[in-house]
Amino acid sequence: MHLLLPHAGALSPAAAQAVATLSLPTLERLLARLTATERDSGDELALAMPHERVLAAARGWGPADGPLPFAAEAARADGLAVDASAPGTGWGLLSPSHWHLGTEQVSLTDPAQLQLGQADSRALFDAVQPLFNDDGWALHWGAASRWYATHASLATLPTASLDRVVGRNVDLWLNSHPDARRVRRLQAEVQMLLHTHPVNEAREAQGLLPVNSFWLSGTGAPAGGALPAHWQVDDSLRNPLLAEDWASWAEAWQALDAGPLAALLAAVQRGEPAMLTLCGERHAQRFEALPRPLLKRWFGAGRLAAASVLDAL
Repeated sequence: MHLLLPHAGALSPAAAQAVATLSLPTLERLLARLTATERDSGDELALAMPHERVLAAARGWGPADGPLPFAAEAARADGLAVDASAPGTGWGLLSPSHWHLGTEQVSLTDPAQLQLGQADSRALFDAVQPLFNDDGWALHWGAASRWYATHASLATLPTASLDRVVGRNVDLWLNSHPDARRVRRLQAEVQMLLHTHPVNEAREAQGLLPVNSFWLSGTGAPAGGALPAHWQVDDSLRNPLLAEDWASWAEAWQALDAGPLAALLAAVQRGEPAMLTLCGERHAQRFEALPRPLLKRWFGAGRLAAASVLDAL
């Protein structure tokens, strides 16, 4: 069993305070039984999140900071026909989103908070589709919050993960790649088109945020490579962390400690192969159940505190 936990830590002072309040006895017991092995080191400005880099490496994708074809993988899961053998075709995930204009920056609200229903999303999708078609792109419907685009340029265009941008200044992530200029132009055209769209007028009348742009991520040519069957990815920390809802994030940690982490500890106690990968904003750290003589000879018997491990991510 290999349990991977994205968003296990963050860099903000508020996150550090939340970590300091956590009581995670099962994680503490696991860290006492497991050994820190492989570490994926990066920084908070990398295009891909650490958990994405780990997942990409497990599938045999590279280079580590993109393009990483998560969009094509998600499109397959949404039932779309994705041909990995089609030459020169790239996929991208278009997330309908709300860009908030502040006094000093434009930030992106997590699309998960938009409460965008299928009918409204379909109407907006139909409205913007001609803009992309005119530019030689093809749009594909996946779900209310997941639209997809195909175009030759998307095979080689690196893009920032949606999780990197939520709640932050979008200017940091609009990269200087030559093909990114086309994306910025399309974003501007979509913003103008949706500004007075009836769906948005109705949403604002209901007190909901308008959908006024999109974020492009997960670009790359379709590639093979499935995750190993024994991998388990638990994303329950994502939404509260990106919303900076630290009370809910702590509750999600408690549920992990009582559930998936307890199952992993039971596997360790039975002597089964077991791994835990904790991922934050910069780094991913793997812990493995090594044979006791090997563990003692290579690494000693030091005990890691959960808070120090999470703060180091």
